[in-house]
Amino acid sequence: MTAAEFQQISHTIPVEAGIYKYYDESGQLLYVGKAKSLRKRVSSYFVKNHDSYKTRKLVEHIHHIEFTIVDSEQDAFLLENSLIKQFQPRYNINLKDDKTYPYIVIKHEPFPRVFFTRNVIKDGSDYLGPFTSVGRVREILDVIKYNIPLRTCNLNLSEQNIKKGKFRVCLEYHLGNCKGPCEGLQTEEDYREGLQQVKNVLKGNLSPVVNLFKEQMQQHAAQMEFEKAEIMRKKIASLEDYSAKSTIVNNRVGNLDVFSIISDGNHAYVNYLRILNGTIADTKTVTLEKQLEEGDEEVLTYAIAYLRDVFKSVNREIVVPFPVEYPESNVTVTVPKGGDKKKLLELSEKNVNYFREELYRKKILHLEGKSDMERKQVLYQLQADLELPALPVHIECFDNSNFQGAYPVAACVVFKDGVSSNKDYRHFNIKTVEGINDFASMKEVVYRRYSRLLAEQQPLPQLVIIDGGKGQLGSAMESIRELDLIGSMTVVGLAKNEEEIFFPGDSESIKLPFNSESLKLIRRVRDEVHRFGITFHRQKRSKGTFKNELESIKGIGQNTATQLLKTFRSVAKIKLLSEEDIAKEIGASKARLVYNHFHNNQR
Repeated sequence: MTAAEFQQISHTIPVEAGIYKYYDESGQLLYVGKAKSLRKRVSSYFVKNHDSYKTRKLVEHIHHIEFTIVDSEQDAFLLENSLIKQFQPRYNINLKDDKTYPYIVIKHEPFPRVFFTRNVIKDGSDYLGPFTSVGRVREILDVIKYNIPLRTCNLNLSEQNIKKGKFRVCLEYHLGNCKGPCEGLQTEEDYREGLQQVKNVLKGNLSPVVNLFKEQMQQHAAQMEFEKAEIMRKKIASLEDYSAKSTIVNNRVGNLDVFSIISDGNHAYVNYLRILNGTIADTKTVTLEKQLEEGDEEVLTYAIAYLRDVFKSVNREIVVPFPVEYPESNVTVTVPKGGDKKKLLELSEKNVNYFREELYRKKILHLEGKSDMERKQVLYQLQADLELPALPVHIECFDNSNFQGAYPVAACVVFKDGVSSNKDYRHFNIKTVEGINDFASMKEVVYRRYSRLLAEQQPLPQLVIIDGGKGQLGSAMESIRELDLIGSMTVVGLAKNEEEIFFPGDSESIKLPFNSESLKLIRRVRDEVHRFGITFHRQKRSKGTFKNELESIKGIGQNTATQLLKTFRSVAKIKLLSEEDIAKEIGASKARLVYNHFHNNQR
């Protein structure tokens, strides 16, 4: 559908809230989206030029559009989420999570059994979970078996069968693990009381169970039944030991869902902590593949909806690193600035960082595990695909990094014979550039890197990759010319997110086959420079090495400056804010200092 064709139908698009669906000529669903105003949102695809290659491709393939009007933004959000999960359209965010999670089921039957399962059947049974660890499930079931007598047999314990005396108690009864409902030795009411204690244990709410056992222990002791009292004491000790091994933050925290995100090129990683009664009940990290120009807020909102649905969460509070528009009216979104909730968020961030580092390690080890001949074949393929004059046995890749528009640094990674050469990695503090200027920063670090190699008479790489596309490639080439290195090595630009490769002076890009070994190697190199640069940047921030313009304001410290940057993303945006907008974030007195600094209006 062209822009002209869209203009002919634009007046027919409703202005109400709803969801829109894009289809190609064959009727395949390409994309599902939500909007406060359908006409305004859909029009944005056709009336402006898009930087993203994938967005341009999506628009080219749209043949017809369908709409569903809903009553509210919340309904649009829920419907969009449902359709994405059902149809998994090509251009929507792709969440890579195909695991089948274990549950604990309380079977819908007389004297219900409690056991482990991966199959959820709509038969009226209660399914508790899901759980991310089979070991965790088995540990819980062991605790339940030791403390709460329930049957484990699969007999049909109907009232009629029990009255007829069809069954006899088994060894489990004599061991004290079952109270013998098969012979009518336990009432259904007493059995249901045990099931309630099971549910309390599964929810991490151990206090009612422990208190009940303490009452029973005291009753046995009062009646001189010391052996039975000792059994109850051991059960209490067992539950307290189980509780001690759980990661308890603070009982006052209650029930929370905690989410953190790291975004890296085409991918994002989201960690989820499920908190029940102040205890970390589960943790799960997922990978999401961005298909269009989704920002962190959009990706995180989608992941929250997905994970809360998978884990059947009914928690009324969500803890996140930055504000998100989560449309469920009965759910509170919290961005903590301190206390236990902040510690939980930091723990979630630690988990998601570890997850990503492990993925990178596995990617690097994947190629390192290949034989010399297999690695050479990949390099020969890359040479052929890019028409390189020499085999790229030595590859270097540069990337700039900054934190929400501040604190610029750069990184260089080195691959030799197709694998990372960590000892040759270099990071750079930007020295000659004022403010954020990715082009000038790239020119500086490329010049510093190769002037040093020339001075030390070190070998030059056959292939240099500039992560950032045409603009940064042009800046890098300025340094290459100044150093008289034109023709000494091949320098290419890699467009962020689109995986298009540009050569200096060429107007058209090269796109390698998506699953080719050549592109996989380039991806590994790019991912490694991102990882190395971001890790260095995080270390510098944590040590307080960076200073920015905000911190130069008298009365504004590092914490306040970082808080402003996290909320408003850049110093440039903060300069445009009113004093009232700044005050909402850091208070009136500090806001006056910041506002006056940028507007030279001392009072």
